[in-house]
Amino acid sequence: MTDKVVKTDAQWREQLSPEQYRVTRQAGTERPFSGDLYYRNEDGDYHCVCCNALLFHSGTKFDAHCGWPSFWEEAVPGAIKRIEDYTHGMVRTEVRCAQCDAHLGHVFPDGPEPTGERYCINSVSMTFKPES
Repeated sequence: MTDKVVKTDAQWREQLSPEQYRVTRQAGTERPFSGDLYYRNEDGDYHCVCCNALLFHSGTKFDAHCGWPSFWEEAVPGAIKRIEDYTHGMVRTEVRCAQCDAHLGHVFPDGPEPTGERYCINSVSMTFKPES
């Protein structure tokens, strides 16, 4: 893993769309079924929209019918950090990009084998790079 990406709030606002900023820098959530990446099924890789870190491979994506792209495993061990989240009267595990601290979504213990995990990720927090 390379050095951490650190930018000022003004730099993030300049780089990101208002929705990307709200989700990744303010821990927001996009509306379910609204993100383009929810419907994407091609082979390729999903990267952090803020720093381009590799997050997920398309081979680990599955349809959890929850309205957000779902994956059962991160692409690179350590690419995603987990944080206990007690907001909104719930106990959840938030996931962030380990490279730039961008909020991505949450991980739940109800995914398919082999991991049993479901990374529930906001589309606007990622970019997709098709396999060439």
